[in-house]
Amino acid sequence: MSDTSQRFISPNPMPDEPVDPALRPVRLKDFIGQDQIRENLSILITAARQRNEPLEHVLFYGPPGLGKTTLAHVLANEMGVNIKITAGPAIEKAGDLAAILTNLKGGDILFIDEIHRLGKAIEEVLYPAMEDFALDIMIGKGPAARSIRLKLPRFTVIGATTRLALISAPLRARFGAVYRLDYYDVNAIEAILKRAASRLQMTVEPEGFREIAHRARGTPRVALRLLRRVRDFAQVRHQGLVTQAVAAEALNLLNVDPLGLDEVDRRVLSTIILKYNGGPVGLNTIAASIGEEPDTIMDVVEPYLLQLGFLDRTPQGRVATQRAYEHLSIPYPQTQSPNQPELF
Repeated sequence: MSDTSQRFISPNPMPDEPVDPALRPVRLKDFIGQDQIRENLSILITAARQRNEPLEHVLFYGPPGLGKTTLAHVLANEMGVNIKITAGPAIEKAGDLAAILTNLKGGDILFIDEIHRLGKAIEEVLYPAMEDFALDIMIGKGPAARSIRLKLPRFTVIGATTRLALISAPLRARFGAVYRLDYYDVNAIEAILKRAASRLQMTVEPEGFREIAHRARGTPRVALRLLRRVRDFAQVRHQGLVTQAVAAEALNLLNVDPLGLDEVDRRVLSTIILKYNGGPVGLNTIAASIGEEPDTIMDVVEPYLLQLGFLDRTPQGRVATQRAYEHLSIPYPQTQSPNQPELF
C-alpha cells in the first residue's frame, strides 16, 4: 500500500516539511485569495476592536492546505493577542483541555486544528468554556464529589476542520462565524507564488509562475511545495533561472502532469476506465484494486478529480467522465455497457 503522505501534490503537510514563516502572511491585507472571507473577517475584526472585545468564536472548514491555520495566525496578529495552538487528537483527557484553558489570558486565541476529532468528554468541557467562559471541575469521587466553577477570561476559539459533518451540532452552534475555504483560481495561486519567490530570492519568468500554478491543484500548500522543488531543479541544472520550460521539466520529473494529477490520481481513473468500463464502480472496489484505503481515495484523491469534472458520484458508484478519457488519451465509448459493482 502506497504512502499518500509522500505525494508531492498532497494537500496535507509532509513529515518534517519546513514551514518558512517568511512565506506566511502576517496581516489580512497580505492574505491572497478567499476575497469574501477576507472581507467578512475584516468586518469581524473592526467591530471587535471598536467594542474593545475579543473576537467571536470562528470555525474554518474546507479541504486541507487552503490556509485555515494561516488565517488563525492572521487573526491573532490583527487583534494583537497571543495564539495557543493544539489539535483535536492531542487533547486526550478533559484535564488536558482544562490546563490549556486556565493558561489563557484575556483576548487570547485558542486554535484547535482537526476539531472534529475532539472526544465527547472534551466537548462537554469546551461548551461552558466557549459559552459562559467558565470551567466546571469535579472534585472528589463518589457521593462526596462536588462540582466547582472557575471563571475564565474572555477568549476566542478558532476551529479548523476538513470534515464539517463530523462536528457535533452543539459544538457547531457555539461558533459565531463559520467560513468555508474553497480552492484558489490560477491567478490567486500565481500571486501567492510571486510573493513567495520574491522572499526566496528566485528568478522566475511569468510563464514559469503560470506553469506551476496550473499544476498546483488550486492549493497554496501544494503550490509552495512545487515552487521549492522547481527552485532546486533550476539551481542544479539551469543556473537558477525558472522559465516555463524549466518548470515543466522539473514537474514532469516529479510525475505531476499539466493538470496537477500524479500517479495515484491516474491509477484511480485508469482503474475505473480500463477494469470497470468507466463505472459505475464502488469506492471499496476501487480501493482494493489499487491498494489504497477507501478513506484516502474519498478525502485526498476524489475532491480534485470531482473539481476537474473527471469523476461523477452516482448512487451506484463512481463513474469516469468523457473528460477523464480524453486526459488519459483513451477513446471514449459511445455506448457503455452497464456495470453492477458493489455499492458504497
